[in-house]
Amino acid sequence: MNLRFKFAAAALTAAALATAAIGGPLYAAVPAADATPMPTLAPMVKRVSPSVVNIATRGTIKEQPGRNPLLDDPFFRRFFDAPQDSKPRERQFQSAGSGVIVDAKNGYIITNHHVVENASEITITLLDNRTFSAKVIGSDEGADVAVLQAKQPNLVAMPLGDSAKLEVGDYVVAIGNPFGLQHTVTAGIVSALGRSGINPEAGGYEDFIQTDASINPGNSGGALVNLRGELVGVNSAILSRTGGNIGIGFAIPVNMVRSVMDQLIKYGQVKRGVLGVQLYSVNADIAKEFGLTETTGALVAGVAQGSAAERAGIKTGDIITSLNGVTMKSSGELRNAIGMLHVGDKVELGLLRDGKPRRVTALIAERAEVESASAADISRGLDGADLADAPDGGGVLVNKVQEASAASQAGIRANDVIVGVGRTPVTNMKSFREAVKGASVLVLKVRRGSDTLLLPVR
Repeated sequence: MNLRFKFAAAALTAAALATAAIGGPLYAAVPAADATPMPTLAPMVKRVSPSVVNIATRGTIKEQPGRNPLLDDPFFRRFFDAPQDSKPRERQFQSAGSGVIVDAKNGYIITNHHVVENASEITITLLDNRTFSAKVIGSDEGADVAVLQAKQPNLVAMPLGDSAKLEVGDYVVAIGNPFGLQHTVTAGIVSALGRSGINPEAGGYEDFIQTDASINPGNSGGALVNLRGELVGVNSAILSRTGGNIGIGFAIPVNMVRSVMDQLIKYGQVKRGVLGVQLYSVNADIAKEFGLTETTGALVAGVAQGSAAERAGIKTGDIITSLNGVTMKSSGELRNAIGMLHVGDKVELGLLRDGKPRRVTALIAERAEVESASAADISRGLDGADLADAPDGGGVLVNKVQEASAASQAGIRANDVIVGVGRTPVTNMKSFREAVKGASVLVLKVRRGSDTLLLPVR
């Protein structure tokens, strides 16, 4: 036997004999498993789970032949599309989603608009397996929020939190019915706030909470809960190429949900007010053009005639920086904030005009009262535009614009008159060339009929 091994074995034997002699164990006893409490979300989940419901719907939709069967689920119908033929037909559908009880006394349940869209029958199933029918009180496609009602005994409402207090990194829990698996609970963190442009074709009001808590089809309309057991968001969408979770899910902030819900209950619809402006977010190029030190705010690219903005004295070229004292970081943020206001609300707007701060007060108008302000999307170049001096030194006249050209895509139209580049007035082609020399992005001030608007052109 190896000498080193002999010594080690002898030492171990001696230690064992010594331990046995004094009646002690060879090894320290392992503490009982329940001696130290383990961190758990179970008490909170037990408390709030009765407020989350399963929603099953039936209805009829008009569709095109050749439609992908995955689109039977309203979650997929909202975010995917498939090749279609020309003749529509009616088809019965069944789908499922989730909802949250927010008022036990009146039986109000919050869910997504796309969960109950086109539904003629809505069935609610609770955690205790009770099942009953519900009716739609109101539904708003723009915010993707719907309010259902089903007065039943012993309902449990979930308390509403304050989504404005959420911070990136906060822990959150998603509860819903993904793929029909009732009351599935997943956990994660707030990955980002204020996400927009997730579904630009929908044209909705987007201010999403992004989370990595697992969200899948069927979670739509379910609860996003903080660790106090308060509702902070309503799960609405995922970003996925396959339809499965990849750790990027989105929820509508509860503060937006609360505002929409109040109007749906009161009016059956959302009566959104409008300011009557066309807006662009201030990016680095626009900030440089206007001599700004920060890339925040919303550039007013057009003001509609007869609008609340026009009556308040807002002008094309103003940069709106705040609404009722709250800083507006982008055009999307301002649009969402205005969209949640009621017709007749009085708002105070902070803005910059020629670099100087101003404050104006506007009375929010009804959408039907306002002509839509038109301004083009940002695109590249002026190629395809035939330019010439405008009569009487009034700027640069656009004689014609080639179809599908860069200028056309930038929104430039025949008979437009370019009267400025950024803050520099333009009176003719010579001054126009000097103003655009070396610029990587142009913010053109254009007179179109009786309107004046700004067109950022890259």
